[in-house]
Amino acid sequence: MSDTTTMTETHGKFVWYELMTPDTKGAEKFYGSILPWTAKDAGTPGMNYSLFSVGETGVAGLMPMPDDAGKKGVPPNWNGYVAVDDVDVVAAQVKKEGGVIHHPPTDIPGIGRFAAVADPQGAVLSLFKPTRADAPAMPPPETPGLVGWRELHTTDQVAAMSYYAKLFGWTKGDVVDMGPMGSYQIVSRGKAMLGGMFNSPAAKAHPFWLYYFNVAGIDTALAKVTKGGGELTNGPMQVPGGAWIIQCVDPQGAHFALVGPKG
Repeated sequence: MSDTTTMTETHGKFVWYELMTPDTKGAEKFYGSILPWTAKDAGTPGMNYSLFSVGETGVAGLMPMPDDAGKKGVPPNWNGYVAVDDVDVVAAQVKKEGGVIHHPPTDIPGIGRFAAVADPQGAVLSLFKPTRADAPAMPPPETPGLVGWRELHTTDQVAAMSYYAKLFGWTKGDVVDMGPMGSYQIVSRGKAMLGGMFNSPAAKAHPFWLYYFNVAGIDTALAKVTKGGGELTNGPMQVPGGAWIIQCVDPQGAHFALVGPKG
């Protein structure tokens, strides 16, 4: 799958985000106060799963922490789903490249096929191939409530870039000099910037992906985060291009970030 000429248009694209938390009602209230989201039950038989939507478009999922996850010490977290042409083939390549399969390829009736995997440094993502070929069109990528940036906090940026390039066909973009913090590698998918990765001090405990949700104004959003019981861990900080970011932890303990203009 490392030959990008054989990949379809969607292979390697982030297509879904999912929050796993011990308090789904609390999470609904918290994120609904910050982002233009409405939450409703997904109607999946035998499963407690809710959808966060912007208007009529579902943009993220919400589910309770499974009992076994809590017992294994897995914290509340946001997980990203990356579309692939064949979940089983890519899962096999994950193992070949030194990654780990946390949940083997499994069908979700009427939805698609997925697998939960980790890169060789330990950061988790899910692979996904939908059953439906006519997924509804998403709003423009800068729309408030959508994920506007994705960031890998890792312990080995060079190895991680090589791994994801082989799996998804991602390519290197510009490198941003962060001074004492080292370099920040921009990652592209085709002609579009997808996100970035860097050797992060926060990854020493465990590498992870951080997702930045678009907001209409970063200062207003920060006030809502703290009012709702969330914690600011970094920022506000202006980034190249003029946008402002904050990194936070929600009241249940899941890390997330916000990006938007000043105001």
